[in-house]
Amino acid sequence: MKKLLLTLGIVGALGIAAAAGLAAMLVVWASHDLPSFTRIADYRPPLVTTVYARDGSVMGYFYREKRFLAPLDKMSPRVPQAFLAAEDDGFYRHEGIDPIAIFRAFLKNMQAGSIRQGGSTITQQIVKRLLLTSEKSYERKIKEAILAYRLEKYLSKDEILTIYLNQIYLGGGAYGVEAAARTYFGKHVNELSLAEAAVIGGLPQAPSKYNPFRDPDATKQRQMYVLHRMLELGWINRAEYDEAVAQPLVYRSMDDSGWREGAWYLEEVRRQLIDFFSEANVKRLGLKVDRYGEDAIYELGLHVRTSMEPVHQAAAEKALRTGLDDASHRHGWRGPLQRLKPAEYDAFLKHENFTPALADGAWARALVTKVVPQGAEVRLGGYRGFIDVKTMAWCRTPDIRYAPENVPAVKDAKKVLDVGDVVWVSALGADGKAASYNPSLVSQAGVIQLSLEQYPDVQGALVSIEPDTGDVLALVGGYSFSDSQFNRAIQARRQPGSSFKPIVYSAAMDHGFTAGSVVLDAPFVYLNEYTDKIWRPENFEGVFYGPTLLRTALAKSRNLCTIRVAQKIGIPAVIERATALGLEGPFPNELSVSLGAVAVSPINMAEAYTAFAAEGRVAKRRFIHSIKDAWGETLFESRPDVREVLSPQNAFIMASLMKEVVQDGTATKAKVLGRPLAGKTGTSNDERDAWFIGFTPHLVSVVYVGFDQVAPMGKFETGGRAALPIFVDYRKVVEPKYPPDDFPMPPGIVMVRVDGKTGQIAGPGSETSYLLPFQLGTQPTSTAGDPVHRGDDDTKSAEDLLKQLY
Repeated sequence: MKKLLLTLGIVGALGIAAAAGLAAMLVVWASHDLPSFTRIADYRPPLVTTVYARDGSVMGYFYREKRFLAPLDKMSPRVPQAFLAAEDDGFYRHEGIDPIAIFRAFLKNMQAGSIRQGGSTITQQIVKRLLLTSEKSYERKIKEAILAYRLEKYLSKDEILTIYLNQIYLGGGAYGVEAAARTYFGKHVNELSLAEAAVIGGLPQAPSKYNPFRDPDATKQRQMYVLHRMLELGWINRAEYDEAVAQPLVYRSMDDSGWREGAWYLEEVRRQLIDFFSEANVKRLGLKVDRYGEDAIYELGLHVRTSMEPVHQAAAEKALRTGLDDASHRHGWRGPLQRLKPAEYDAFLKHENFTPALADGAWARALVTKVVPQGAEVRLGGYRGFIDVKTMAWCRTPDIRYAPENVPAVKDAKKVLDVGDVVWVSALGADGKAASYNPSLVSQAGVIQLSLEQYPDVQGALVSIEPDTGDVLALVGGYSFSDSQFNRAIQARRQPGSSFKPIVYSAAMDHGFTAGSVVLDAPFVYLNEYTDKIWRPENFEGVFYGPTLLRTALAKSRNLCTIRVAQKIGIPAVIERATALGLEGPFPNELSVSLGAVAVSPINMAEAYTAFAAEGRVAKRRFIHSIKDAWGETLFESRPDVREVLSPQNAFIMASLMKEVVQDGTATKAKVLGRPLAGKTGTSNDERDAWFIGFTPHLVSVVYVGFDQVAPMGKFETGGRAALPIFVDYRKVVEPKYPPDDFPMPPGIVMVRVDGKTGQIAGPGSETSYLLPFQLGTQPTSTAGDPVHRGDDDTKSAEDLLKQLY
């Protein structure tokens, strides 16, 4: 018996030794090509880059995987508990592998005849996701176990759990628990209740199956399992369990306004970030990042603070859309979107769902079913509407030769619409004004009052810059970002027309001219010595006014006066001033430059005008204030790029003259704002481009309107008509944010009331007079009507100029 026991013992020992030897051989065999596990310690998953407005609100996100980094101590403690209860309740006890779980999985796999269950710990799951493939094989499982054991010796349990909770995919496009909390409950992960944490903790097993938006019943069952496991483990008590089970689950995603408001701004920030994170720039700055270009933007989890002000941005977008809609109406009716045959009606009506669009104050497509002179009946899905002919008054036949007011308003709907037409409509309230749809708008007869709409064919841009810092507070690049991503505020280069004239007059102030100089407004013929072409410029009105005060020449935007001033000081002086203001040419040595014949971008014009608003200091555009990495370390901070290019006296005189444009010139519509405001309209030849640039000491705003494919917009589509109203609508919203400050007068300026005809000191016989600024020493010293000696042709008396003209 002893021999038998001894023999069995020897055999058993040999068996154990053989098994141990076999295990050792398997470890050696599986370890020969293991990846390095130490890179997990430097955990850098693809993270969401967040872009913030200047007030700290979120503008939008850039990402490939929707993941927000969340440290363990920033989570609700119920979140890690829920995951551990569902996935690995022995996590804080084992050393990376759980032999009991593995043995249990082995038996089930043997019974099934294939690998059905893994028995993996959380540590093993991290290894599989970050270092190995998802292949189901025993070789991979052995490698997984080896790496998990080694990882546990290298990282703490909390570090491993943090990586897991940030890495795991939880359905709905959400990676990690913070993204899941935002996606399913509209909360941050530290705000989740026990009931909500149990929902998220149950997702890893089958994220699609248990997605609450797809199958809330399956989600509830899985939540109950997680809560039951937490109760069994003693991590919650019965009262907490009962409360969590009874809590109603309300699923909603956190609002993500990105790319809906400020889309052009956000895209410009994205473009600048890609440039900033170019490999060459990163190395030049010595930044410790391991990704470049788009990879950096979409994966590093950056925090980017910008200059954008949400109130400004929203007001700018609304003003531009309204202004372009108005321009579209002035251009006339271009016809329906399409015309359906009766057999196509049902399919269209079944497909269209109009209420969500109209509920947001937007437009919907409607089918015209009956037309009478008084209006048109339409169908929108299962609803009926009526378009009164009063909303079609603008629907004249397009003809750029005539202004809208010269064409009779449409009074018969049959001249506009036919049965079968598909058109855009918007909802009207009881007051006949635009309104967001709600059930109260439906009449007792079940009809909604609608207005006929039309997408503009003309485009535009609006940019607003803070002159002291260059901060771009608002930027809109067109009518609809979803329809066209071309950013007209930055990428479009268009002729600024008369809005360039202040650059000419600013240069003239440094070359002997004053606000009281008298300039001849008369026909002008110029022969280009290089091309032998004759140029005969005209004023917009087609008439000439003779001797004209320089103040009036700018206020009334007289072309011929401007050309004579430019000719007197020389185009090189004009180009030098334009370049100093930061305008991006090239500018040819041609007189036509003085009338804005060289194309520039709206944002570039905004930069140039900051010098007039900020006492001679020009500010470069600034979109990005700072960039921080996912851990809050600062990678970049910007400083305002401001430099003095004009004397404060020159800037003050120009601002004062452009205030005259608003008070008595081509921009009088802006007087409605009721505060000191300077500005200049601009219109290129044949009304191809319309501009208005307006500014106070606090804000410079540029509006541009025109076709993408440059073409005439129509009779009288000038800066004053097409662009100025957009400026006014925008500034009405934002002006209350600023004090009504006037431009500060610098030393060396004297104010003199001058005669409106002669530019001399106004006397008792002056019919008109203006209080104008002069640099000390350049002010007039003679009174109107007195004999006066002038030393230069540019300041001849009105009588001399008349003799020159006639």
